[in-house]
Formats: sequence, C-alpha cells, structure tokens
Amino acid sequence: MRTGTLIVLIVTCLTGCTVGPDYVRPEVEPPDTWRIDYTSAADVANTRWWEQFGDPVLDELVETALRENLDVRVAAARVDQFIGALGATRSQLYPQIGYGADASRSRASRVGQPPLPPGADPYFSLYQASLGASWQIDLFGRVRRLSEAAQAQVYASEEAQRGVVLSLVSAVATSYIALRALDRQLEIAQATANNFSETARLFDLRFNAGIIAKTEVMQITSQKQQALAAIPAFEQGIASVENLISTLLGRNPGPIPRGKTIDQLAAPLIPEGLPSTLLERRPDILQAEQVVVAANANIGATRALYYPSFSITGLLGSVSTAFGDFLSSQATAATAVAGVSGPLFTFGGIKGQVESAEAQDLQARLFYQQTILNAFRETNDALTGSQLKLSEYELQAERVAALREFARLSKLRFDKGVSGYLEVLVAENELFAAELASVGLLADRYTQLVNVYQAMGGGWVDIAASMVPETQEFN
Repeated sequence: MRTGTLIVLIVTCLTGCTVGPDYVRPEVEPPDTWRIDYTSAADVANTRWWEQFGDPVLDELVETALRENLDVRVAAARVDQFIGALGATRSQLYPQIGYGADASRSRASRVGQPPLPPGADPYFSLYQASLGASWQIDLFGRVRRLSEAAQAQVYASEEAQRGVVLSLVSAVATSYIALRALDRQLEIAQATANNFSETARLFDLRFNAGIIAKTEVMQITSQKQQALAAIPAFEQGIASVENLISTLLGRNPGPIPRGKTIDQLAAPLIPEGLPSTLLERRPDILQAEQVVVAANANIGATRALYYPSFSITGLLGSVSTAFGDFLSSQATAATAVAGVSGPLFTFGGIKGQVESAEAQDLQARLFYQQTILNAFRETNDALTGSQLKLSEYELQAERVAALREFARLSKLRFDKGVSGYLEVLVAENELFAAELASVGLLADRYTQLVNVYQAMGGGWVDIAASMVPETQEFN
C-alpha cells in the first residue's frame, strides 16, 4: 500500500515537470515619441475610420470586401486548421481508448506443425472483440510543450487573419481614393481637350479670314492633341483600379459604383498613440511574438526526447472459437502492460533536433525584433508623410489658383490684342499640368492618412474583423 502511494506521488510530481525554457518576451526599446507630433491627434484608433471620409459608397465597398474577399476567407480557414491541430495535440495528454472486433474462418494444414490428428476437422472459426486503452504519461512535459506551441500557432493565425483584414480595408480605401482621383483627372483632361477644341475651331475661322497666321493654328492644335492623348491613359488607369477593387470584393472584374468626388471627401482625424502601443496594436507584431512563443516551446519538446517515455496499455476482450461461447466468462481475455523506453545512442539525432529548434527560436526572435523596427519605421513614415503631403497639397492648390488667374488674365489680354496667343498657351498648359498634379497630391494626402491607420493598427481591426461572417464555406 505504501509502495503504491509512493509511486502515485512520484508520478504526480514528475508530471508537473516541464523541460525547456519558459517564454519571456524579448526586450525592445521603442522610441519615446514619433518624429511628427500632431497637436490635433485624436484617440480614434478604435473606430471605423473609413467612415470619416463621409462616403457611403466607400463604406459599402469595405463591408462587401469583408464579407466576400477570398483572402479573408482563406485566413479564417487557416485559423480553423490550427485549432484542429491544437485539439489533436492536446488529446495526447489523455488516455486513448479504442475498440476492435473481427470474425474469421480458417482451415488448418493436416501436414503442418503440429500435424492434425486423424479425423480432426481442419476448419475452425475464431471470434474476437476487445476494448483497449493506452496512455503515454507526459512526465517531462513534451506534450505540454507541443500543446503550448500549437496554442501559439492558433494565436498567430488569428493575428494573421487580423493582418489580412487590416490590409484589406486599407487596400479598398486607397484603391477607391485612387479611382476617384483618376475620375477627376479624366474630367480635367476632357474639359481641357474640349476647351482647346473650341479654341481651335475659332482659330480655324480666323485663319480662313486671314486674321491670324497658320503657326497659331498649329499651336492650339498641338495643345488639343496633347490633352486628348492624356485621356486614354486615365481611362486605362480607371479600368485597372476598378478591376483591382473587384478582386478585393471577391468578384470578377467589372465597374465600381461611385460616391462623392475626391474634392468632397473629408480627411480622417489622425489617431494618437505612443510607439510602445504598437506592441499591442499591430497584428504583424503580435503574430511574430506568437511565432517566438511556439519556437520557444518547441525547444522544450525536443529536449524532452532525451528523457524516458512511460506508457500504460490495457486490453479487455473476449476470444472464442464458438460464437455461443463468445460472451461467456470463459472467453474473457485481458492484458495490462506498463512500459518505459528511452534513447541510449542516437549518434547526434536528438542533439540535432534540439540545435535546430534553438536556431528556429533565434530566427523567430530576430524576426520579431525586425518586425517591430519595421513597424516603427512605417508609422514614422506615415505620420511624416501625412503632414508633409498636406503642406505640399496646400501649396499646390495655391499654385493652381494663381495659374487659373494667370490664364484668365492672359485670355483677356489676347482678346484685347495686347498680347499674342503664346502667352495664353503657356498659361493654360501650365494650368492643365498643375490641376492634374493637385488631384494627385490630394489623393496622396488621403492615402497617407490611410497608411497612418494601417501602420498604427488599433481596435478598429477587431471591429472590422467582427464584420467578417463566421461561416467561411466556399459557395
């Protein structure tokens, strides 16, 4: 009795042992502040920031993408895959119970060893059924370490899904901004071409009346053709962006509905946050950390291979050559086995696995640190870009206003005969290029604001992820 109690106590103590290092988060040194400090920063990182643009069409596109995008559905399926793997790994902590049954009809050899007695029936039946159980006792924590690694992989896959959601929402928003910018640039090119076409028509009349020279007609014709030549490029760009958005929506290429013009969109507020908050916000950082957790646990799982493995196997069943005796007590058969096995000479086999696991852990830690550095860089770039693009756009807007006035005054001087048409031509040519550039800078400014939300992460990712349907079956 005392011996049995002692064995139970020893097994209980050993079961609490786990080989390998416990996880400790790698140390990082985030910068104290960002290079750009927004005085109007707001804590809006946990809101649906895309709704701040004030365009219901954009809101609908984002919601559709979250429902239908195939990358999101693949990421959700990958989470389910790792959840299944976790369940399979954890099952090894418990006894495995199974059953078996079979019935056979055989003929024995009359001249075999031993030979059948004369007159004996060579044919016989055999009925067997059993209920078995086996349990490999996790004394040194190998299965617990494997379960820890599998759990970390589940968390990592969930963060990967959040990362896909983050990238998807950002891609839909930036693509829509680019689409509305191209729409506006196409309008400018078409309006400029129509204006030059009307001017060219008037110049043809003046030339036919002998009022102006052929050179002036060629000048305006050249400008008209330049504006017309820009139109196909914008149309091609619009088609390409529409196809991209269609793909993000999980659809075949096709037209995309429009809402507000790019000039009517409202600029979202800048979210506030310290560099250290990125460690808790960014899905890629959280995913990289879970990879470190899994790699750290795998070290313990491989080191446990050095230690013996204890197992208990039991079998209870019935064996009979006559079906009528199959369930009788005389046909009962039972087996109980306790075993121990362990390595003696592996010629570096286990050592190689341990070294490989330690190298993978080092890689994961270095990648984690590199991911954090990239996150700080991307956030700094986005914050800096959002502020400087605003300044650049405002300056360009002032230049467009000045050129528009310059073109108006030049046209008046030409109509009064004070100056030649070359002055008008220069003014309108510069205005055309400046208006196109102004629209591009406005789109860049909005894109930089989207990049800020993408770089800083935040609770909005969870809000967007909650909009993804739970059922991810492919229809």
